[in-house]
Amino acid sequence: MANMIRRMQPKEIEVVSDIWLQGNLEAHSFVKKNYWINNLNSVKEQFKEADIYVFVDNEQIMGFAGLQKNYLAGIFVKKEYQNHGVGRKLLDYLKREYSELSLDVYDKNIQAKNFYLQNNFKVIHENIDKSTNEVEYQMSWKGE
Repeated sequence: MANMIRRMQPKEIEVVSDIWLQGNLEAHSFVKKNYWINNLNSVKEQFKEADIYVFVDNEQIMGFAGLQKNYLAGIFVKKEYQNHGVGRKLLDYLKREYSELSLDVYDKNIQAKNFYLQNNFKVIHENIDKSTNEVEYQMSWKGE
C-alpha cells in the first residue's frame, strides 16, 4: 500500500502521543524534559478536540500534523523517518486544505524554524513563552 495522509483514528492516539513526546524531547533539549512529560495527558485530551492528520506508510504512522482550526500546533515525524519528506508532504497537504495557517516555533528550534521559512511562512511576532521562558516566533502562511 502506498503512503497516504488521513485523519487520525481514535485508537491511534497512543501512537501519535508517543511521536509527540519523543519529537518534543528531541527538538527542544533547551526545555526541561518534565515540561513535556507533565503535559502529555493534557495534550492527549487536546488531540481529541483537534484535527490530527497522520502520514501512513505500510500501515505505520510515520508522522502527523495537529491543528486547531487553522492554527498548526505542530508537525511531528518519527526520528527514523525525519529528512525523508514526511513533514513536507504533511505541510503540502495542509496548504491544499487550508487557505491560511499560523503557528508558534521556538527560536532555538532552528531546524523547525528554517523548515517553515523555506515553506513560505513569515515571522509576524516575537514573544517569550511564559511556560518555558524561551523566545518563540509566531509565523503565518497565506495561500495564493
